[in-house]
Amino acid sequence: MNITAAAIHPYRLPLRASWLTATGGFGKRQGWLLRLDGESGARGYGDCAPLPGKPAETPVHARSRLGAQARRLIGMSPEDALQLISTDFGDPGDAPAARLAVETALLDLAAQAAGRSLAAGLRANQPGLGQPPLPTDVAVNAALGSLAWLADESVRTACAAGFRVLKLKLGVASIDDEIARLRRVAALLPPGVQLRLDANCAWNLAAAESFLHACADLPIEMLEEPLAQPTLQQLHRLQAQTKIAIGIDESASLFDAERLMDARPVRRLVIKPTRCGGLLAALALAQRALGAGLECVTTSSIESACGVIATAHLAAAIDNRLAHGLATSTWLAADTGPPPAVVNGRLLLPSTAGLGFAPHRGIVFSPLARRAPG
Repeated sequence: MNITAAAIHPYRLPLRASWLTATGGFGKRQGWLLRLDGESGARGYGDCAPLPGKPAETPVHARSRLGAQARRLIGMSPEDALQLISTDFGDPGDAPAARLAVETALLDLAAQAAGRSLAAGLRANQPGLGQPPLPTDVAVNAALGSLAWLADESVRTACAAGFRVLKLKLGVASIDDEIARLRRVAALLPPGVQLRLDANCAWNLAAAESFLHACADLPIEMLEEPLAQPTLQQLHRLQAQTKIAIGIDESASLFDAERLMDARPVRRLVIKPTRCGGLLAALALAQRALGAGLECVTTSSIESACGVIATAHLAAAIDNRLAHGLATSTWLAADTGPPPAVVNGRLLLPSTAGLGFAPHRGIVFSPLARRAPG
C-alpha cells in the first residue's frame, strides 16, 4: 500500500479553563491534524500540536515542516516513509511536533495494513520488548490543574470516578500556602488514593527540601520537576531523602542521556512524545530508561483526541502498570474527534486496527499533495 495523498486540518481548541503552571499558562491549543491516504482507502492520522511557549518550534515553523515532509511521502509505502523521516528530519529537536504527526500517521497506516493496533506496531518496531499480551486499557491520573484554584468538589468527583492518582500543579502560590492546601486536599481522599504533584521547575534546592520534609506524611506518589536549575547532584540529594518518587520531564534535556541513565538521580522519567519528536523515539527512550532502572510515565500536553490516543498506545506498549497523564480531554471545550473513554480511572484503547482515531463529521481537510493519476 502506497500513500496517495496528504491533507491537513488547522485547529484552535479552547480550554474550559486556563491551564496554569509556575511557568505561565494557556487558554487554547493550536495545531494541525495530518491525514495520509493509502491506496487501499485506509487513512492515517497524526496530531501536530507544538508545545505552548516552546521557542524552537513556533506554529509557523511546525506548519512549514509538516507540509514539506508530508509532500515528500506521496507514492511511498508507509514502511519506506518511516525510514525516510528517521533521517530526513535531522535533529529530533527540530520541529518535534511536526515529526510526531508525520510518524503517527505513517504508523497508523502501517498498523492498519498489518491488521494490528498501533501499540502492537510500536512493539514490533522495538526489538527486545518481547510480545506479552497488550493491555486493552491503561491506568491514568486525574488532571485537576493548579492547586491554587482547586475546588473540593473537583477532588470528590475525581475520586468518585475511580481515579487512584490525582495530579496537581504547584509553584503558583507560596510553599507554606500550598502545603496547607495539600493537607486540606489529602483529608478529602479515600484510602488508597494518592497525589501526583508537578512544580514545573518552581523552586530552589532549599525550598524543595523544605517542601518534601513538610509533606513527608502525605499520600504523595510523585513530585515532578521541583528544581528551577537542577543538577544531577541536587536531584540525587532530593531523591535520597524521600520515599516520594522524584520525576523529571523538560529538565531531562539539560543532561547527557548517558550520564542521566548511569547516574539515575531520580526514580521516574516523564515522557512526552511531542517533546521526543515521535512515538518510536519516546518508546526507545522508555525502553532505555526502564533498562537503567528508572520508572516511566507518559503524558499528553492537552493535545487533541488524536494526540491523546496516540500517546495511549505508547503507554500500552510500555505496559508498566503506572498511571499515565492522559485523562486531559475534558479540559478541551471542543475537540477534533471523539476522545478515548476513561472508565473507573482507566483509559480504554480503541479496539480497531491502527490508531483508532476518526475526526468529527464536518472537519474539513485542505489538500497538501496528491499522486498524479496513472
